[in-house]
Amino acid sequence: MTNGQVDELPSSVIQEKIYTHSQNDFGFFQKLRLFWFLILNAYKFDILHLLFTPTKFNTGMMRFVLNISGSRIFFGKNSGMTDIQSIQTVATLREDLFSDEEIKNLMFGDLIITYSDFAKKKLLSLGIRNVERIYPGIDLENYSPKETRAENKKYASDDFVINFAGEYTRLGAMDDVVDSFIEVSGKIPTAKLSMAVRVKNEKDADKKKRVVEKLRRNNLLEKVVFHDDGKFNMADIYNLADISIFPVQNMRGKFDVPLVVVEAMACAKPVIISDIPILEEFSNKENSVQIEAGNVEQLTAAILELHDNPEKRKKLGISAREYVKQNFDIKNVSKQYAEVYEKI
Repeated sequence: MTNGQVDELPSSVIQEKIYTHSQNDFGFFQKLRLFWFLILNAYKFDILHLLFTPTKFNTGMMRFVLNISGSRIFFGKNSGMTDIQSIQTVATLREDLFSDEEIKNLMFGDLIITYSDFAKKKLLSLGIRNVERIYPGIDLENYSPKETRAENKKYASDDFVINFAGEYTRLGAMDDVVDSFIEVSGKIPTAKLSMAVRVKNEKDADKKKRVVEKLRRNNLLEKVVFHDDGKFNMADIYNLADISIFPVQNMRGKFDVPLVVVEAMACAKPVIISDIPILEEFSNKENSVQIEAGNVEQLTAAILELHDNPEKRKKLGISAREYVKQNFDIKNVSKQYAEVYEKI
């Protein structure tokens, strides 16, 4: 379901022109176009696999689509209809927005697939039994260790580059990242901060202005590189850094598995990560450095330790990539979905 032809897809993939805008605009009108297409065409398919985060609106619409698709009243007895099966892949449960009862009512698929065991256990505790967990897939050929710093003139070969890929106003990390970098810069003259953080709205733009002003007051603005237009390959960003940090205080509104962490691991980068429960599922002392959420002192100490210990950085990076190979390889994830399709 695309806006025009996507040439990179193989010829075996049938593409339907649904949307009138780019992939960055999935507003209300675009959603209505999708639902109208499904109302008219869902009955033609054996499986309807939905990968968007469930809300009360889209759940209600999808229940309507499935009810229509299961009724021969609209299509006639000889319509060639199949018994359509539905799969929901749920990237996050949005416990910050919905009560347990509301979450339970949002699950309508014949099979529910979660991105994490954390979410799977939650659904099981609510009495939903048709649940499996499949981690999101990572392209390990793209996200792999490679030299990219020499291609970027904003970084010197002897810089100690700290990468943060997150949010300006959500997750509660930005102030901690900046405060920690101020401390780190006083002890590591070659420290440089890579900020792969997109400006998504006016709140983000306002927050960035305040961040820039704070860095300017501390004479550190020239030591920070902003990658915030989205026009770059994230694998290149991870690979130009020495370490990656993800010191978030919450994961409200984000996928259970933050790909910016897993992708950095795939590039064999040591990651400093918060110890909040939802992140502990895939971070441990073998593949990352865990710190207390909101503790700037621990974040600073962890950065300084990794700077002073290249061997530890290397060991963590190797373990991190091996962990991603075992759990997030897109080739293995594809096989898991193929097995699900056959089973259902």
